[in-house]
Amino acid sequence: MSFLGSIVSKILHPFGGGSTSAEAAPADAPAGTATTDTSGAAAAKPGEPVDVEAVLNGMAAKNSQQLNWRTSIVDLMKLLDIDSSLSARKSLADELHYTGDKEDSATMNVWLHKQVIKKLEENGGKVPADLKD
Repeated sequence: MSFLGSIVSKILHPFGGGSTSAEAAPADAPAGTATTDTSGAAAAKPGEPVDVEAVLNGMAAKNSQQLNWRTSIVDLMKLLDIDSSLSARKSLADELHYTGDKEDSATMNVWLHKQVIKKLEENGGKVPADLKD
């Protein structure tokens, strides 16, 4: 699965239901059920957008690390238990068609975070206004 697909799946389908492809994830994909409670308050009913902030805050509350997922792509990936290495972020940048200098990781990271948030919204996530570009 692609890095973006993994990110979208873990946030928008935290209980294992729905599509795992970022491009194919419909906004009204029903949430499945699983034994792992990622964030009970964030679970959306079928047809309703998933509250991205609630899901991620729920995950952060259960994580022993202090992760700033709201501004850091590295912390967001760590929170989701996805490889956050520079090579992984470069791969994510390729998936999202980043045209900047991948050696300028600070600029690339800011761009990646904005694009991931945008993709979450495009795929049915409810994103708070302060996270939008």
